[in-house]
Amino acid sequence: MQVKTEKNGTYNVYTLTFTYNMKYNVPPKDIVITGLKSNASRPQDTPSISIIVQRPPEKGVKYDTILLLMDTKLPSGGAIQLSYTPQTKSLLFYWLYQNGVYKLPMQIPENLPIDMKLMYLNQQLQMNNTLYSYYQSADPMKILFGQITDANGNVLPLETIIYNAKGLEGPYKFHITIKAPSYVKVNFDNFEIAMVGRTYGLLGTDQYGRPIAVGLLWGIRVAIAIGISVALSTVLIGILYGVTSAYLGGWTDEFLQRFNEFMMTLPVLPMLILLSLYFGGRISLKQLVFILVLFGWMGTAKVARSMALQIKEQTYIEAARALGAGTGRIVFKHIVPQLLPYAFANIALSVPGAILGEAGLSFLGLTNPNLISWGRMLNDAQQNGATINGYWWQVIPPGLAIAVVGLIFVLIGVSLDTVLNPRLKRA
Repeated sequence: MQVKTEKNGTYNVYTLTFTYNMKYNVPPKDIVITGLKSNASRPQDTPSISIIVQRPPEKGVKYDTILLLMDTKLPSGGAIQLSYTPQTKSLLFYWLYQNGVYKLPMQIPENLPIDMKLMYLNQQLQMNNTLYSYYQSADPMKILFGQITDANGNVLPLETIIYNAKGLEGPYKFHITIKAPSYVKVNFDNFEIAMVGRTYGLLGTDQYGRPIAVGLLWGIRVAIAIGISVALSTVLIGILYGVTSAYLGGWTDEFLQRFNEFMMTLPVLPMLILLSLYFGGRISLKQLVFILVLFGWMGTAKVARSMALQIKEQTYIEAARALGAGTGRIVFKHIVPQLLPYAFANIALSVPGAILGEAGLSFLGLTNPNLISWGRMLNDAQQNGATINGYWWQVIPPGLAIAVVGLIFVLIGVSLDTVLNPRLKRA
């Protein structure tokens, strides 16, 4: 695929042309454009892309050329998926209207610019429940690569085109135009246009063609990393905070406990949402661990304080203090080791809560979209309407994985508590 460069006033225009030979009964699931990089520092300087497709000749079709994309900003290093771009679907429906597949209550004037035509089209589609339902359920790739006339050249009904379209085999010529200001450098080294196939795999695929099984396995590392790191940090901070508060006593204990109670009264989920928005709605793994630890140590601190209040009254603590042992030695040598059985059990029991916290934020779409996790998989499924449309393979596997891993660590925590807690040991 060669790139031709032309200068048009203050803009550089890059033209790419390639041919896709459609020889299957089922069209591609998506066309993904990715890898375009530029040094644009302002949004208005970002290169824009337009795509025109020349379809193979089809009997009875008046217009074989389709405008698929028009002056759309292509994110640097990001991707555009034509199947999920609203403008692409609107342009395809306008092409069907031009070829007489369906009629609108008010004819769209030909002398209007294309953006005004699409505005008229979308307004009239929304006013007609039948047409709008077809529009909502339409697969753009099936329209682009499908037949719209029968063997005699008669236009097929819109319902047939949307739900039972047959593939139109032959060469599809794509003409891609990228426009950028002359002072912006555009790098095509990693530029790719991928025809995404309709693959399925062990657990099916999501709306982006990604195998659910791979995402499920890849999400284990995120779940375990977040769960264990958050559990270790919250338990460690909680125990040190609680023991320090109990041992120092007096006004220090009062101040630390009032601060602990203040933190416990904060609504956790709204605070997590606010903090995630502060980080730009794209929380990284380290930031997510920090946020979950920030709101996860208070309960452990309360329990650790109550246990430390009993331990510090023991005779050997008084003896250590009488022999001149410092605060640090008493706390870390004589008190904290007594809390280790509780700490181990609490670490295992805290892992499910951390995993659920990450899943909740990811489900709300507040974490980094490039971070593959079970919560992000559920967020993608929700955006695809998986629950409404019955796409159970997008919902049940990640949901079941969260439940199973949580149950495993709960059982580990209960077992550790039974083994390490003398009161719960079996005879």
